[in-house]
Amino acid sequence: MPDAPANPLPAGGTSPHGDPDPGPSSPAPPHRGRALAVYLASAALVRTASGGAPVGLVSLTLDRYGHGGAALGGLLAALLTAPNLAGPWTARWLESARDTRPVLAGAFAAYGIALAGAALALGHVTTAAVAAVIVLGGLAGPLMTGGLSSRLALLVGGDDRDRRRAEGWDSATYGVGNIAGPGVVAGLAGTLGPLPAVLALGAAAALAGLLLSLLPRGGATGADGESMPVRDALRVVLRTGPLRRVMAATTITSVSTGGILVVAVVLGGSLGHSPGAGATLGAVYGAGNLCGALLTGVFPSSGEPERRTVRLVAVNALAIGLCALSPGYVVALFAFALAGATSAVLFTATLAVRSVYSPPAARAQVFVTMACAKMASGAAGTALAGTLVGLGPRLALALGAIVVASAVLAAVVDRRVSAARGGPG
Repeated sequence: MPDAPANPLPAGGTSPHGDPDPGPSSPAPPHRGRALAVYLASAALVRTASGGAPVGLVSLTLDRYGHGGAALGGLLAALLTAPNLAGPWTARWLESARDTRPVLAGAFAAYGIALAGAALALGHVTTAAVAAVIVLGGLAGPLMTGGLSSRLALLVGGDDRDRRRAEGWDSATYGVGNIAGPGVVAGLAGTLGPLPAVLALGAAAALAGLLLSLLPRGGATGADGESMPVRDALRVVLRTGPLRRVMAATTITSVSTGGILVVAVVLGGSLGHSPGAGATLGAVYGAGNLCGALLTGVFPSSGEPERRTVRLVAVNALAIGLCALSPGYVVALFAFALAGATSAVLFTATLAVRSVYSPPAARAQVFVTMACAKMASGAAGTALAGTLVGLGPRLALALGAIVVASAVLAAVVDRRVSAARGGPG
């Protein structure tokens, strides 16, 4: 499949695949503002549940089993994330439905019920049974991330700027969830205990599903029941140049960003000489991430999304390099805030790439596939950072910056090779 021109959405409102797409000339759906507010509320709630679940599970197992419960909590948290590998198949359920609201609502409710059920059952049934419930709930994970985001352009309609703005707000819900989720656990666990905290997260996911019933049916419908087989959808990602390059670039980048909070704790301790200095660096990174996402919602970007994404990968590499070179704690605070902000703006740009280049019959599968690849590499990066940080936090960050820069090089080489061949992708 050939690369698209610099402006991939012509005035006629078609995608690079020649399929109908909510292009610049498409009319805005009625009550779009209200629908977007409902969408964002639902997204923030379900992503708060997702962001707080690992912390909640570890807190709960520590409360039940003492210090030895940390390993079990970590295992349950991993089992909650592992089913994301089934994302392309669960995403196809979304595309096969003429009305995707019940599918998403059912997934959110299943996640919440599984999380709450596992918390209530812990210590009363076998660990294997609790793990099985967690895995079942984890199958909803891909629909809570890429699956939900894949519906946004169809919901918003309007012109390209409107969709880029909405994608910025959608990106902000991830930042809200990653801050609010652990915050809910910390607040409730300290007063009522970890069990009520986990139950509150489960209730938030269920409430997010209920809110989806307020969305217009037409705005939440994907490909009107026509769904591309998973194998063909994966071929679309690999053969469409912008999708392939952006997935590769963000997957490589996530190896570095996935472990940056681990490195921040160690670097902050060495620079700040206080127990909370490392945690503060991590918090600043998260705050920068949320501010960057909000910025893209207020000031949406424009232009061809793939090229913008690659440029933002380069900016992110520079920001991580600045973290490695920080001579003191104050500069490190600024550098980590900048790294978080650039990471959020980069993520928003990748949403635009998915939205523009995904064919309607595989939109959800493309969104979820790229999200799962990013999450898997992020998890690997977290594990790798735990090893590399022993060699020194600055070295770990410098290697991370080099890894991110290599993603830019890979994208540029891929584009030039494709152009030289004049063939697909």
